[in-house]
Amino acid sequence: MNDKAASMVLASFTADSLALGAHWIYDTNEITNQFGLVDKLIAPLPTSYHQHKQQGDFTHYGDQAFTLLTSLSQHNGFDLQAFSTLWQQLFVDYNGYIDTATKTTLANLQKNGVPESCGSSSTDLGGAARIAPLVFWYQNDQEHLVEAATQQTSMTHNHPATISGAVFIARSAYNILHGLSPVAAMEEALNEGVNDLDLDNRIRSALDTQGKETEKVIKDFGQACTIASALPGAVHLVVKYENDLQAALIANVMAGGDSAARGLTAGMLLGAYLGSQAIPNEWLTGLNKHQQLLSLLKQEKRG
Repeated sequence: MNDKAASMVLASFTADSLALGAHWIYDTNEITNQFGLVDKLIAPLPTSYHQHKQQGDFTHYGDQAFTLLTSLSQHNGFDLQAFSTLWQQLFVDYNGYIDTATKTTLANLQKNGVPESCGSSSTDLGGAARIAPLVFWYQNDQEHLVEAATQQTSMTHNHPATISGAVFIARSAYNILHGLSPVAAMEEALNEGVNDLDLDNRIRSALDTQGKETEKVIKDFGQACTIASALPGAVHLVVKYENDLQAALIANVMAGGDSAARGLTAGMLLGAYLGSQAIPNEWLTGLNKHQQLLSLLKQEKRG
């Protein structure tokens, strides 16, 4: 098992779980007052969107990424229909938050049952951020990786900007696994093309924020879920904390807003670069699905 490819997946899931407790709190002072420095996995507050989750669980984004990893293992690769079926099963009696993109997609599937044409028009990063399992599976096959990332994203988030963001993330992670530094990897992914001019410009701006303060950068780009805000925020985390995954993921949570989607993305890219030694062991072992993740990552794979 490629250590950095597996670490990429584990770091992405860990980032999501670290964000769980303070996810979608936009007032950074409130995060500090309620939790102090979020440097360990914590349970959500009773007033949280994730009030039924426990310490070490994933957000609804992480749960969907875990479903994707499970589907890849079960079917020895990405199969859209198989993923769609397992994804729908996840939300039967789901004990967590169900966002608008999910509700819309589920309703469309009820009407026509065709995963290729059931996606919402959501621009949220969450649909693109859950693809670490795909990069792991197709770590040596960029063509199939891009195809699978496009299909899985559009199944729920069928908006050009979200799909373009997913392709950018996939190519960046692939480039890192093949020896480029995170900045060089993202620059190469930009050179390969981002089919959304506004998103392209925002990513390029984020690449120039290494010396800036994280909370201000993320507030300036926007703390919200939209890919135009959240993806540049994730890019900032990668360029500022290129050699310190732990600091990046803590700073991400403390910056507020959609820290889960940003974390899934930044964790993926930094985990691919830094490997397993960069992830605090107590974070990993604190994941409630830690052993299941390790088992799935050890499955024989193609790609």
